Amino acid sequence: MVSTTVNVVRYTALLSGLVYGWYHNRTLRAAHEQHKFEHAVHHREQLIKQAKEAWAKKQAGTAVRYLVITNPDDPRFDLEKLLTKWEAAV
Repeated sequence: MVSTTVNVVRYTALLSGLVYGWYHNRTLRAAHEQHKFEHAVHHREQLIKQAKEAWAKKQAGTAVRYLVITNPDDPRFDLEKLLTKWEAAV
């Protein structure tokens, strides 16, 4: 027969293992959720950065089109740029 002391030690070890497992699982899940959140934030920041760069490129391209001088008396007048602008508008 098994003594009472051995049974108490056995069940105490089993209960301690269950509590430790529950606590460890909880901390691992919290760390994983934090990592997922940080990854999502980083991904959003990258998307915003890419969108800003694309918008800047688009604005730079449209700014060149609108900076065409249409006054023939201006010394910076360029007929080729004016014709290119008109072709792009059509």
